[in-house]
Amino acid sequence: LGVVAGLGLALAAAVRKLYARPLIAADVIQSTPSLRAPTWDPLGLLNSQGPPAAEQLHGRWSLLARLAMAWHEAPPKTATHQRIAMAAVLGGQLKKVPIGSSGMEVTEVCLGTMTWGIQNTEEEAHEQLDYALKERGVNFIDIAEMYPVPSSDPRWVSGTTEAYVGTWLAKNAEWREKVIIATKVAGCIPAPSQIAANRTDPPSEPAPCRLDAASVKAACEGSLRRLQTSYIDLYQVHWPDRYVPIFGSSEYNPDMERESVPIKETLGALWDLIKAGKIKHYGLSNETTYGVAEWVKAADEMGAPRPVSIQNSFSLLGRTFATELAEACAPSNYNIGLLPWSPLGGGALSGKYLDGMPEGARFTLYENFQSRYLGPPATEATKKYKAIADKAGISLATLSLSWCMSRWYVASTIIGATTMDQLKEDIDAFTVTLTEDELKAIDKVHMEHKDPTVGL
Repeated sequence: LGVVAGLGLALAAAVRKLYARPLIAADVIQSTPSLRAPTWDPLGLLNSQGPPAAEQLHGRWSLLARLAMAWHEAPPKTATHQRIAMAAVLGGQLKKVPIGSSGMEVTEVCLGTMTWGIQNTEEEAHEQLDYALKERGVNFIDIAEMYPVPSSDPRWVSGTTEAYVGTWLAKNAEWREKVIIATKVAGCIPAPSQIAANRTDPPSEPAPCRLDAASVKAACEGSLRRLQTSYIDLYQVHWPDRYVPIFGSSEYNPDMERESVPIKETLGALWDLIKAGKIKHYGLSNETTYGVAEWVKAADEMGAPRPVSIQNSFSLLGRTFATELAEACAPSNYNIGLLPWSPLGGGALSGKYLDGMPEGARFTLYENFQSRYLGPPATEATKKYKAIADKAGISLATLSLSWCMSRWYVASTIIGATTMDQLKEDIDAFTVTLTEDELKAIDKVHMEHKDPTVGL
């Protein structure tokens, strides 16, 4: 009892010290209009009379611990930190949501990994995993057999990212059952590719990547080996075998159609993997409304499971999913959850490129990689979104990620970070809820600058 009492007094003293900051009564309430209502303080702790008395703290340890952690991790020197700290006080833990019809529940934020192996070392990858999973409660990781990217970097070796996750799992075996691992099989690459070669150990000769049954099964075996696991929770088709306009293109050109592997053949291989216990569910990526409908049709005709997820590009700078695809994937229709990739437009929606090209940043290092996010139309829209974020007292990255979370068709949003500060800010964004006025302001900019990163 003496130890408990001592801890209680210590925590009370710490909280008193924290609350002594003028932040609580003035800054937070003034910078966050939604908190100005008389009933906004459910804890009965925040008031203009001063810090709470020790007796007020009884039964509120978990909330106060989150507050203390928020202040420790990010001292509230800015409006962004203030709003995130208050989100922690008001119960802002990471929420879990279902992925389509899978029955799996994942956090609304998914840890992306595509820089691990080029811009991030194995040690840095493990540091991100430790922080996101063990400290913040993220339970969802997205990888791909072709990662890291871009493949134009001379250090690129496909499969490296999966191998980094595998060495982390080997050191943290008890976490395998706690985390949902998603990875991807590469779509059609007609030319001989090292991706296909690296599916075996030692690597075979480079070969084209296709989605025929043998290739899908070989790719899965390679991923299982590198990940050092016996199963994959969500196995995704990275992009279709058939021609589709993707990665910034939108207009279908029949002249580019090609011979492709039938969806039923690919699905048959995925179903075999499910029955073998090597994957639990499968999903799509960079797919169209037509493609989704064909996959569901094939599954129903074969008596196989339907896809449970779709991983497409989606952000404030590209909202095309919200039309026909959202209808097709709605819970009332095919019930396929969206996993947005590049929700920060490759980093453009952090705002860091508005004043130049920062040293070491992705688009500085790789001038031709996802350059659509830095074109004049996208830059103009980004400036206006940043103005909304500034007025709201949050960072542009926080605004962008919280907006993705607010979409009814989004299951979990895939983030990516090259530094720990970026990772912390990205995860924090999923404890912030945008106001109706902020959402309306975002829609207004969208109507003025519709999907500026989508070209012909």
